[in-house]
Amino acid sequence: MKCPRPMDERFMRTALALAERHLGRTWPNPSVGCVIVRAGRIVGRGWTQPGGRPHAETEALARAGELARGATAYVTLEPCAHTGRTPPCSDAFIRAGIRRVVVGCIDPDPRVNGRGIAALRRAGIEVVVGCLEAEARRQNLGLFRRIQHQRPMVALKLAMSADGRIATRTGDSRWISGERARAEAHRLRACHDAVAVASGTALVDDPELTCRLPGLESSQPVRLVFDRRLRLGPESTLARTTHRGPVWVLTRKGADEERRKALAVRGVEVVAVGEPFLSQALAELARRGLTRLLVEGGGVLAAALLLEGVVDRLHLVHAPCLLGGDARPGVGVLGLERIAAAPRLRVVEARRLGEDQLLVLEPDESTR
Repeated sequence: MKCPRPMDERFMRTALALAERHLGRTWPNPSVGCVIVRAGRIVGRGWTQPGGRPHAETEALARAGELARGATAYVTLEPCAHTGRTPPCSDAFIRAGIRRVVVGCIDPDPRVNGRGIAALRRAGIEVVVGCLEAEARRQNLGLFRRIQHQRPMVALKLAMSADGRIATRTGDSRWISGERARAEAHRLRACHDAVAVASGTALVDDPELTCRLPGLESSQPVRLVFDRRLRLGPESTLARTTHRGPVWVLTRKGADEERRKALAVRGVEVVAVGEPFLSQALAELARRGLTRLLVEGGGVLAAALLLEGVVDRLHLVHAPCLLGGDARPGVGVLGLERIAAAPRLRVVEARRLGEDQLLVLEPDESTR
């Protein structure tokens, strides 16, 4: 739906920009943005705070004060209509005397899902739904995936050579991409709830998986390892740095008990799931409230996610180097026999990062 008034789009874009600030820091709640406008001037701004509270609406109302009475509120996601740890935001708008509410998209949470809009309308407030809806749904894709598909939104990040390789035949991968591309990888970690690697990548690269950009040190994701055979050791960098943030290891039921205990002593949480392993692991992450998952490797895990049809976004960095056919591929075996069966993606962003080229791709929904 188009925004009914020219200024509606302008102020909704401001709300969307505010919501971006805390992506990856508000789970299990979505990161929402809200602006309150009176006589064409913004009198209150708010965005969901770390941990999911306070909500964007109450933050914006607090800043607006009495100026909220008779004003228009722009909110990226439908205001909540249920009482949890905080009262409903729809009630807060009603009490504040808001005259008009412009909503980006409806909240799919069954506790809300139109109830917030209905409450506002019952109170005599004009409500417009669907202003920049595609942008709002894309920003809140993790919420939609968790509620409707019982899994997080999955973003796959690959830094590859120009011929699609992520490491030499010996496993050396530092550094394929340049400094600006590596900084982008850290930025992505900061705006996702969790960052994950496969056990093979954890063993070979021994990564820390933290965000180390200046100013974003507090934006640390949960660090995950997909590790069916529970191979991660207690002396790994991940196990030794649990003071920097949570480390979860996803493994199969019946995994080695002694290894589990050794990791637990380090502060690593070992999470056992059933079969099929990948889908059950994603379902467990959703159950725990994760909405945005960034996967950084390796090739076998990337292929498994693609074959499962759960990759929602692909951040692909191509570096201007060649590693050859004996190097390790960015995506493992897909077993395709026909081009028509290949996963189809569309480019939604393209830009240079120094000497490297970044492509952001999303699935062609018509082929899913």
